[in-house]
Amino acid sequence: MFIAVMGDRSRGWLGGLAVAVLGGTFVLALAAVAQEWTAYLIWSDALRLTASLTPISAAVALMVPAIALAVVFHATQHEQAHGLGRLTGIMILFTGGMELVVVADDLLTLLIGWELIGACSWALISHKWRDIENPRSGLYAFVMTRFGDLGLFAAAMALYSATGSFDYAGIATLEGTFQWIVAFGILLSAASKAGQVPFSPWLFRAMAGPSSVSALLHAATLVAAGAYIIARLEPSLSLAPGFSVAAILIGLITALAGGVTGVLQNHAKRLLAASTSAHLGFMFVAVGAGYPGIAVLHLIVHATFKAPLFLSAGLAGDAAGSYRLDKMMLGQTMPIVGGLTAIAAVGLAGMPPAGGGWSKEEIIKAVEHTGYWLPIAVMLGGALSAAYTTRFLLLAFSWRGDDERSIEVPDRVETIGLGILAALTLTTSLLWYPPLAEALAALLAMTLPKGSPLMLGLSLAFVAAGVLGGVYLVRRHPTLGTSGATAAASDWLGLPKLITIDVVRPIDALARTAAWIDDTLIDAGPRGVAFMGRKGAAFIAEVDNRVVDQGIRNTAAFGDWLAQVSDRFGETISDGIPEGSARLTGMLGRDIRRLQTGLSHHYYAYIIGGVIAVIAILAAGA
Repeated sequence: MFIAVMGDRSRGWLGGLAVAVLGGTFVLALAAVAQEWTAYLIWSDALRLTASLTPISAAVALMVPAIALAVVFHATQHEQAHGLGRLTGIMILFTGGMELVVVADDLLTLLIGWELIGACSWALISHKWRDIENPRSGLYAFVMTRFGDLGLFAAAMALYSATGSFDYAGIATLEGTFQWIVAFGILLSAASKAGQVPFSPWLFRAMAGPSSVSALLHAATLVAAGAYIIARLEPSLSLAPGFSVAAILIGLITALAGGVTGVLQNHAKRLLAASTSAHLGFMFVAVGAGYPGIAVLHLIVHATFKAPLFLSAGLAGDAAGSYRLDKMMLGQTMPIVGGLTAIAAVGLAGMPPAGGGWSKEEIIKAVEHTGYWLPIAVMLGGALSAAYTTRFLLLAFSWRGDDERSIEVPDRVETIGLGILAALTLTTSLLWYPPLAEALAALLAMTLPKGSPLMLGLSLAFVAAGVLGGVYLVRRHPTLGTSGATAAASDWLGLPKLITIDVVRPIDALARTAAWIDDTLIDAGPRGVAFMGRKGAAFIAEVDNRVVDQGIRNTAAFGDWLAQVSDRFGETISDGIPEGSARLTGMLGRDIRRLQTGLSHHYYAYIIGGVIAVIAILAAGA
């Protein structure tokens, strides 16, 4: 927050500070992993915060600052200069909150980190607050995810009621109702954060934030937190009857719905947002199948290719003046960005030899033991992923021979973060080398699933079909999703409208009814008497006056008092702190200069006095 409070500074200064802070975070995480670090903070006999690193959480703890470093540096070099200091500071705080989620070893510590990343996401989505639609989108995303957070609060209360502790270890000891509340409360909260059905529409509203925010949110922080937490707690959560089936159903439905939505989308960032929901759906499927380590591996690989895709979408959208894919075609004017995007796109499409292809195939292997239908359904989701990725790449960065547009090409500094992330994507391709993959699995204390060559061949055929389908749509229907039925379906297949009809409107009607009762029956007098009788109306009016209205009046009075105090003392304090600090610094400087006499015997006296003081301190300590 110190960076945010300091305000806007030069891009070089902010970029260097971001690299220093997040680089330091990565080094600290690496040291913690090497030393098998644990920590705790005792609040009381009953409440304490605990942190520890399992193999899974250690891997994610390293991934988060590594991805954030490249993304935040890109933000400092590319996003609008106005408000850049605030944006940089909150993005770093966002990363810190995610690290707290990762290292948490109890539900209370998890809740603190969970709430922190939720608040930061609202601030970042609403960053350009002068456009009223951006704060509205931030509020929509915040409320949607907050509804899911109720599950985590219920889980924490149930765990404490049953065990007298918030520790993760207590989850495995639960039975009956408490076990069900904890398991499905955490699943509900994870699904809302991860943008799973029915919470998926908030990811589209979150696109109101800068592209760098979208990259961080989708690759390494808020959205990733949902998949991470059920993978982290899977050994305990899977003991609850029905948990594994529920996780698979939520993930599979979201993977397929997100895939279809992505294919129909013509907005570059929304297409990528739909792909995030779909790929996190794959992770939910892997967790439900009993392979949380595979889910985390895909989470890490997904971060390496999803972050650069969002950054490139931001560069392309700013250059073209629109996020409409059919209006871009920037391959001729931005060939470097296009090439780096292609590297990341191969990962999103799940094509060999990209790491994204390897981790997706591992998920298919993980569900093979369930039969044929579930692996084929995951393959279908992979085909949809290949199709929308092909559309994105060919429309955004294809060559346009008659391109006479005046386009401001990003400079080399703006592409550094994109290049670092593309290099990480290339590095994950080494996972196709079996000895390396097995060594990584051993570090994560997991076993890679066994799959059949038949399923691998069938999966690659699905991917090839998806690529061909994407090419066909680009050639025959380049404006798909811009109008008509496809445009309506591209907004999460009509789910936002369904939520409005079934949830928003009934709640709004209930609020209006309550207001009508208050205004008409209670405050209006005669109507209330006619409806409830004189004594009933008088009683209700008295309660309303003493409880409801008095509370409002007290709140207003407090706000008025606070405003008067702020008007009287606020300016004095805000001016007095910096002015007093300046005066104190000047006074100290003048006094210290008096010690600089230039006479050596004075300096010897200072040294002797210092030595005597040190000896006295040591003697007192002894």
